Amino acid sequence: MYTLRVEAEFAAAHYLSHYHGKCEKLHGHNYRVRLFLRGSILDSGGMLADFGQVKGVLRDVLAVLDHNNLNDIESFKNDPSAERIARYIFDEVLKRFPSGGLDPDLLYAAEVFETPRSMARYTRD
Repeated sequence: MYTLRVEAEFAAAHYLSHYHGKCEKLHGHNYRVRLFLRGSILDSGGMLADFGQVKGVLRDVLAVLDHNNLNDIESFKNDPSAERIARYIFDEVLKRFPSGGLDPDLLYAAEVFETPRSMARYTRD
């Protein structure tokens, strides 16, 4: 099994409505996102997928989040936790893979780091 990983960043603000503590107040993060693809078959050029194509799709998804208040995005329903952000990114990337020339079956996981030591992951299985 082969694994491919790409990374990107975005900056955004959020607050957690159902959390009691400092994160219930508006604050921001410089998020790091890692996207993972997995598969067992390489193309004729010996690649699982083209890094450039994968990064392009991920950049398009993150452009919607970058420099915004994530609470204003309907998908998060006022609680844009790292877990929900990871699922959102996974789902949005998955929707765009076919138009980006990528096989949706290869998408395996999305990780979202709020800090270098705090991360949430959403996986296909």
